[in-house]
Amino acid sequence: MDSPHDSPPQDSQPGLPAAHEEAPREPILTLPFALTAYIVLLAVIHLRVLLPPELENWTIDVFGFIPKRYDSSLLNLQIPGGAGAKVWSFVTYSLLHANLTHLGFNVLWLLPFGSALARRFGAVRFFLFLAVTAAAGALAHLVTHEHAVAPMIGASASVSGAMAAAIRFAFVRGSFLSFNRSDADTAARVPALPLSRALRDGRVLGFLAVWFGVNIIFGVGAIGVDAETTSVAWQAHIGGFVAGLLLFTLFDPVPRMRNDAADASSQDVSDRI
Repeated sequence: MDSPHDSPPQDSQPGLPAAHEEAPREPILTLPFALTAYIVLLAVIHLRVLLPPELENWTIDVFGFIPKRYDSSLLNLQIPGGAGAKVWSFVTYSLLHANLTHLGFNVLWLLPFGSALARRFGAVRFFLFLAVTAAAGALAHLVTHEHAVAPMIGASASVSGAMAAAIRFAFVRGSFLSFNRSDADTAARVPALPLSRALRDGRVLGFLAVWFGVNIIFGVGAIGVDAETTSVAWQAHIGGFVAGLLLFTLFDPVPRMRNDAADASSQDVSDRI
């Protein structure tokens, strides 16, 4: 935080009230630039809904993830996008959303977890991480929906990956889900728990149980857009989540926490009575 500028000296004159310097105000929105840019990108791309219906459908076919593209038994099937779409759609599908509710829901979940992760990773690592977890979600969807024709769209696999990565450090003393949390930048850069230690933490296990339960039962997030086959691609969520949990260490620039220090730091109990 910038230090307040010194105000010019005031002439001391009898009878005049003393001048009061206003304390600097905290900004209402404190999202890191990388996350703000990502949300703006999603919003701008969503303006495609203003296109004529045939052009909007073409956009979804070209940039959405369609498992049937990879069906080797259908060599003569023509799907817009050609060979290139077999590569880029592993990521581009995550930038498309069916409607404002779909987009808003993903952004809402991304705000707390994505904010902490963007502060920790920096812009380049953050964007690359979102792309990798999107691809992992697409791969999980492909494995479980080999012949599906309906395009899958939505950022939910990336959002799930960001949530999984964030819980590696979210509950550590001083982090953003800690009772003793620090300011946003410091909270985002506390040393993360080793994965083996995180998976023995009751709060992390509780979060995992709730997250997997909600996704399997209700299947919130990325959806297919075909009117007849609209469904929730919960397997893609799990693919992104597992990738985020396991690959976090490869992206994390903050030095690892030792196991003995992790045991002490993860005990997030206030010293106050």
